[in-house]
Amino acid sequence: MDERLKKQLDFALEIDKEKNIFRQTHLSGHGRNENDAEHAWHMAIMAYLLREYSNEAIDITKVMLMCLIHDIVEIEAGDTYAYDTEKQKTQKAREDAAKEKLYSILPKDQKQELIGLFDEFEEWETPEAKFAHAMDNLQPLILNNSNNGADWREHEVTAEQVYGRQSKTKLGSEVLYDVTDGMIRENVKKGNLRE
Repeated sequence: MDERLKKQLDFALEIDKEKNIFRQTHLSGHGRNENDAEHAWHMAIMAYLLREYSNEAIDITKVMLMCLIHDIVEIEAGDTYAYDTEKQKTQKAREDAAKEKLYSILPKDQKQELIGLFDEFEEWETPEAKFAHAMDNLQPLILNNSNNGADWREHEVTAEQVYGRQSKTKLGSEVLYDVTDGMIRENVKKGNLRE
């Protein structure tokens, strides 16, 4: 086997570990906690299905790749819960170190390509990054909504915190932000989100 193929297969095996990184969000219907790989797959499919609601024209292949790779770094850095303000303080440093370590397994050209996509996602500037982030916000919200707000109640999350996160959904899709707004309001009424 040549060196390039060996590196690619080594990376393919390494990213299998993403299936062992469990998130705070539970699967729909009060299931177990979802893992990062499930979250990424779900986001990528959602991006494809909902692409017509992007505020701007997007390269859907690029968006789907961003969705699929954005949490690979959590294999090394661990999951950072959306509302954990303490862990968020070190998130960038942890993820930057993880990004270098994990993507260095690949051949140099593919390392640069995937780091470029990861960095583009993190910078929130392109239409693709904005829409991928809208998926990253919407996906756990619809799961939590399907579970009657159980994760929000467990962590005593406030409506203000959820709005803070969802406000950036507008950058990728005004239409989908309106949907999230409706879900948030409904969960406040039900007492699932504290005001």
